[in-house]
Amino acid sequence: MSNNPYGSGNPKSPKSFVAYPSGEFDLESGTIRRTRKHRKSKLHPIKMIRSVGNRMKYYCKLHPLLVFMITLSVGVTILVLLPVYENHFQMNNYQKFVMDFDSYPLPNLKNLVMVAGHSVYTSNSCGKVDKEDSWFLESYQKNPGQASTFVAHIQEGIEIAAKDNAALLLFSGGETRRDAGPRSEAQSYWAVAESKKWFGKEDLRRRALTEEHARDSFENLLFSVCRFRELTGMYPHNITVVSYDFKEERFAHLHRSAIGFPESRFFYAATPAISTAKEAARKGEAIVRAQFQEDPYGCQGSLHRKKLGRDPFHRTIPYPNGCPEIEGLFRYCGTAPYPGSLPWSHT
Repeated sequence: MSNNPYGSGNPKSPKSFVAYPSGEFDLESGTIRRTRKHRKSKLHPIKMIRSVGNRMKYYCKLHPLLVFMITLSVGVTILVLLPVYENHFQMNNYQKFVMDFDSYPLPNLKNLVMVAGHSVYTSNSCGKVDKEDSWFLESYQKNPGQASTFVAHIQEGIEIAAKDNAALLLFSGGETRRDAGPRSEAQSYWAVAESKKWFGKEDLRRRALTEEHARDSFENLLFSVCRFRELTGMYPHNITVVSYDFKEERFAHLHRSAIGFPESRFFYAATPAISTAKEAARKGEAIVRAQFQEDPYGCQGSLHRKKLGRDPFHRTIPYPNGCPEIEGLFRYCGTAPYPGSLPWSHT
């Protein structure tokens, strides 16, 4: 039993007494000052951003030269490091693709022989390959003996590739003529080679294929390089182009330089134009060459329009899906050489 007379259970216990009410009691005035409750400060992101912005603005006004130097340094650093990172990324990807060697149909080939197409074979019989009426010819091609020059290109490509067991022969050229129907230049050349029994080099047949999307001479080269990558898993070590003698400067200098391929590993096999058309061919070539000098990648003006005109069936171009390491080259459009890194620059 509790001895406390004022226990909580005692009905006679006095009520609890509060000496000072809540708040602060002012002894001089005898009044109570209520304490002010402190509000919890809330973060205001917008105000904070404005505050930082104002400080930066003030600092820029105070030290404009220093801010300019810092900004310039950061920009230069990014420009220097970005190509290095891109090169590292591309080479890693390239090595990854090369390692998967067994998944490619012709993994042991290392050199490219490309025959550029100039017309579509339209005859139902491959027995008349030397006849002009068997080919779809533009007005400037309608010359006696023109068809035989196409056959000469095919034979020359076969002869060169047959001498090199590490060579892949590609006939290049898309479905460029509406009235010829959906037949590609590349398939036309392959069919002619087949009808001629590969000019006695039938063993070459297994390593002679097509690139069926090119619409001009630059694409003949670029697309064939990508097609080579699709078929072998690697990029060509050497490239040989077969075409007319009057086009050598265009291929061996302008197009080769545009893709940055080493001159020491690039070869050109020239075949002559027919004598009656040589002068007209040279004049026409001078015009086209001047256009490519101003527009090396054929992505602007008249060259671009001509390319669109040579795609009457709106074929979807699959590249650069098969050659991801040079995607930047496919996307590039400029008058200066492509500034990015390329696989053949490191071999």
